[in-house]
Amino acid sequence: MIHDGRSPKLPFDPKKAIAHLRLGDPKLGALIDRAGPFALRLDHSATPFESLLESILYQQLHGKAAAAIHRRLREYFGGDPAPQLLLDTPDEPLRAAGVSTNKIKALRDLAARTLDGTVPGHAAILKMSDADIVERLTEVRGIGSWTVEMLLIFRLGRPDVLPVTDYGVRKGYALTFMRVPKSRPLEASDLPKPDVVFRRGQRWAPYRSVASWYMWRACHLARNTAPTGRSAR
Repeated sequence: MIHDGRSPKLPFDPKKAIAHLRLGDPKLGALIDRAGPFALRLDHSATPFESLLESILYQQLHGKAAAAIHRRLREYFGGDPAPQLLLDTPDEPLRAAGVSTNKIKALRDLAARTLDGTVPGHAAILKMSDADIVERLTEVRGIGSWTVEMLLIFRLGRPDVLPVTDYGVRKGYALTFMRVPKSRPLEASDLPKPDVVFRRGQRWAPYRSVASWYMWRACHLARNTAPTGRSAR
């Protein structure tokens, strides 16, 4: 995906969001003080089709490996392919770029559902509710709720999304609101269940996306303050 260096304006007021979160949850307010200003930057340069194509390629792969596959795919097509072009392309060049058989099937389903209108264009998706977007996009093979939640936050700037199954959100929650072991890295058993995050997150509405961003920042702060010689997950 090509970034043009411009970051569109958020569709909500970050200062109002921060004030709401501080008032409703002092512990989150303390994290905000440590982490600094809210600095989410949106990218509107990609269509929903292009965003989901990238998401499919990155699933279950290390970032560098996925980026290499995406680069080879774009080199073959001379940019992100149009849906019909992707459907018309044989499997062989896609496999040569490193795309697995399952992901080829997912990409073709994405292309077909873009052409039939299930996956909306950028102008149309801006007018849709979060719930409708999740319902529509999760019809695509290989696209789950988490992938759509990331699109809602980082592409569309929707203010009230809480990805309760996200590892970073759960880890940030543990670091911020729970007593966690100091003598070892966090393990999966140390993390809160999604319903725990959801319940506390109700006090963050209607700015749960902002709170989620600070959960990720909590992970970043923990990595930067980890004892020498110990890796923080």
